[in-house]
Amino acid sequence: MELQVIDLSPFLQISNSDPTQLDPTLLTLCSEVSRILKQTGALLVKDPRCSVEDNDRFIDMMEKYFEMPKDFKRLQERPHLHYQVGVTPEGVEVPRSLVDEEMQARLKEMPKEYQPSTPTGPDPKWRYMWRIGSRPSNTRFQELNSEPVIPEGFSEWKDTMDSWGYKMVNAIEAVAEMAAIGYGLPKDAFTSRMKQGPHLLAPTGSDLSRYGQEGTVFAGYHYDLNFLTIHGRSRFPGLSIWLRNGQKVEVKVPIGCLLIQTGKQIEWLTAGDCIAGMHEVVVTKRTTDAIKVALEQNRSLWRVSSTLFAHIASDAVLEPLGHFAESPLAAKYPPICAGEFVEQELSAINLKGNVGAM
Repeated sequence: MELQVIDLSPFLQISNSDPTQLDPTLLTLCSEVSRILKQTGALLVKDPRCSVEDNDRFIDMMEKYFEMPKDFKRLQERPHLHYQVGVTPEGVEVPRSLVDEEMQARLKEMPKEYQPSTPTGPDPKWRYMWRIGSRPSNTRFQELNSEPVIPEGFSEWKDTMDSWGYKMVNAIEAVAEMAAIGYGLPKDAFTSRMKQGPHLLAPTGSDLSRYGQEGTVFAGYHYDLNFLTIHGRSRFPGLSIWLRNGQKVEVKVPIGCLLIQTGKQIEWLTAGDCIAGMHEVVVTKRTTDAIKVALEQNRSLWRVSSTLFAHIASDAVLEPLGHFAESPLAAKYPPICAGEFVEQELSAINLKGNVGAM
């Protein structure tokens, strides 16, 4: 199954317009966005503000960084700050399917062909945490006010991280507005709650020269606890998602496109009408084919995923919005501050304080 690509250009041209005045074509496009998110938990978009060159510049820099010696990278490690900034080494992040007994029981009931790969331990991937956007000065969930970590010798680091990070947040905001309109909510129903959220650009790096064997699990079966997650196109495939009907699909991201996935916070705001999408990253036959091509072309064998986690603001209340409050399932989603929700989710996988460990 190929995921449908939504071109955001027509909506961006009139994004400041009154949504009640949108022409039928755009209303249909917004309805399509909300429908796809509901049915698949994933959406491919084309945003003219996010170019192939932007994505390549970011991945080039992150490949260069991840290729650095382990001792150099560990200089950017901040375990005493729960890895909220800087690098998270391989072997630290634990997939939820490894520690959640309820999830493990559900997995055994799935048809064999749709069951996820079984991780044998923590994920063998590195990650870098970089905050995007301003934070509230007054909050019940005061984040550690540590300085961002910039690796020595990477003069372009801040500009590259900020440029790509803000562009991806802008793309998510456009999709959030379209989804809100498609769901029959005010256009800013989601984006107003995203203001000053703890958004994190959190690229991963997986060393395919060491872990390139088919079947290696880089990110075990899990959902994201944030609102929406967005990725630029990786140079190596390997991501699979589960549709709402339980079918497993390996994702193919076309050149120039971005992949958006639903997180637990949008599930809360829609009373489960849109559920958090389950996914994993595993070395597949397509990955090994891409490794062979990269070797022939003398390219990097680090698989970089330019992941950004977009969040609802920590002090905003997560609860079913608008007509979703009348849903029979609304009682399953009682009001809770987003920051408290994040803390609960992270405690479940023993990573409290690390808002990007998803």
